[in-house]
Amino acid sequence: MVEYALDLENAVRYAGKWAYGRNPAFYDFDGLGGDCTNFISQCILAAGAPMNYTKDTGWYYVSLSNRAAAWTGVEFFYRFMMNNTGVGPFGREVPLADIRVGDVVQLGTEDRFYHSLLVVDMRAGQPCVAAHTADVYNRPLYSYMFDLARVLRIDRARK
Repeated sequence: MVEYALDLENAVRYAGKWAYGRNPAFYDFDGLGGDCTNFISQCILAAGAPMNYTKDTGWYYVSLSNRAAAWTGVEFFYRFMMNNTGVGPFGREVPLADIRVGDVVQLGTEDRFYHSLLVVDMRAGQPCVAAHTADVYNRPLYSYMFDLARVLRIDRARK
């Protein structure tokens, strides 16, 4: 297997193109609990990450009925990205103080994490994000109400 850096500028460009729309190649999950992690997965794919087609535990999308839970589920996405040792993207959690463009942020409560966003800009040291479900681009992260935030740096992949 070869390990390589993802092109996070492409992820940000993709987010800019599709933040207020839906890529017809992917199902819109707004009516099924939200489209946020689906959108973030698309951004990571646009950065050059290959899909991992491992049944049940991979990270892939073929269709609504043929996809991994990690493609669309907040917690499944986190577990895959933090633990993947095979083909596909992987990352690590970094402190909120170290956040940068291209990072994925997941917001949560004491009970669960519920929303995924992509950092697309830093303005005066403050992260601005793109997301689906409530579609936004360049929204300040700290304009959200949340109890917890974790930052995932997904900047490498294997093929």
